[in-house]
Amino acid sequence: MSTGVRRRMGVEERRQQLIGVALDLFSRRSPDEVSIDEIASAAGISRPLVYHYFPGKLSLYEAALKRASEDLAARFAEPHEGSLGARLLRVMRRFFDFVDEHGPGFSALMRGGPAVGSSTTNALIDSVRQAAYEQILAHLGVTEASARMELVVRSWISLAESTALIWLDGRRIPRTELELQLVHDFAALVAVSAAHDADMAALLRTMVKDEPADGPFAELVGRVMSLAP
Repeated sequence: MSTGVRRRMGVEERRQQLIGVALDLFSRRSPDEVSIDEIASAAGISRPLVYHYFPGKLSLYEAALKRASEDLAARFAEPHEGSLGARLLRVMRRFFDFVDEHGPGFSALMRGGPAVGSSTTNALIDSVRQAAYEQILAHLGVTEASARMELVVRSWISLAESTALIWLDGRRIPRTELELQLVHDFAALVAVSAAHDADMAALLRTMVKDEPADGPFAELVGRVMSLAP
């Protein structure tokens, strides 16, 4: 029979609980709109006890952001199986899953939140972008990117971020269409760069050669060809 005595959490366990509670609240509303009182209430503890574990909302926000950034970076990891187009499409689906789950928090992070401009926040954002960049290079089979390849991959990552932010503002375009469009955007960026660089042209030939007839890149070619007079 239960005695009704609540088990006392250890310091790290309580910190992780508070981070989880804060992340959940920040995911549903902009962090600027979430108070320490709300976090304390959701965690079932007093306001002073929150301050015992975190100096203030900024430090708690940064801790929650760190957990979220690790989650987001992990979503760019993808087994090297199947065509590149299919892999990128799976990555975009997981990316938009994250955006969908953490809408207000994602928007606040990219557009400006309580920790915007801090060295911690900037480092976390940069770590996610770098993880995504390295994952894409791995799928391209590249260990050291040329200047043009780096430009293409980093431009595409920025495009994915801005597309997600625009989508969150009203969700006027079905996300499945945007996921596919971003894969097509990657192929388009490579194709434009290939017109100026022999190495990028070689990469484009490899992408097209390995793409199945029903793959995302092949679909893009078919759609573009259908527009010709």
